[in-house]
Amino acid sequence: MNERRTRRHSRRSRAPLWIGALAVVLALGAFLIGGSPPRPPAASMDHGWELVLVNRDHSLPEGWDPELVTLTNGIQVDERIYPALQEMFDDMRDQGVYPVVRDGWRSQEEQQELMDDRVAQYRDQGYSRSESRELAEQWVAIPGTSEHQLGLAVDINPDTALSTGDQVYTWLAEHACEYGFVRRYPPDKTEITGISNEPWHYRYVGTEAAEEMEELGLCLEEYIEYLDGDRAA
Repeated sequence: MNERRTRRHSRRSRAPLWIGALAVVLALGAFLIGGSPPRPPAASMDHGWELVLVNRDHSLPEGWDPELVTLTNGIQVDERIYPALQEMFDDMRDQGVYPVVRDGWRSQEEQQELMDDRVAQYRDQGYSRSESRELAEQWVAIPGTSEHQLGLAVDINPDTALSTGDQVYTWLAEHACEYGFVRRYPPDKTEITGISNEPWHYRYVGTEAAEEMEELGLCLEEYIEYLDGDRAA
């Protein structure tokens, strides 16, 4: 995976305060008529960038603006996870397992498009607007709350010309933690994560955390609670 580096720069608005208040009112109104829900509070950086918890209860941290590396297939990831990702893929291929990164960093606009498309699919099946959104949110994170927007998560698929899904996902389940990656949405944690089983979605948390999460059988939400409990003790 050769790469090139890119940088996204955010621009801060100098709009009057009343405009911000109006935006909040409009967002709440959109939610009440079946649109997107208000954005939840920003995620904490207390445990470092590797362990930022972004989910339906925690949106992207304030000012999050990753340096991105572009892989040979055009997918982008945070450059800080690239060495571990490259090492893991190299070792997989050396062992006769051939993965590909199908998805990595996403913009807010890309995440919104995915959500809108999934809602439309359920609407076409006859579900109401509220039912369609509820079903869609089991598979697609609310824009602003997706790990893909962090750049720390990747969707990994098999190169179907060389490997099967079982080969790739079995290898990852057994070895990904050695490289600092965890299976973010396992089937037995759906009630906690709010996301249905995704054997392809892996999140970088660092080797120490990944191996401890594997040993304790914890998902990221549980692991953050575990760390906070130790800190409070």
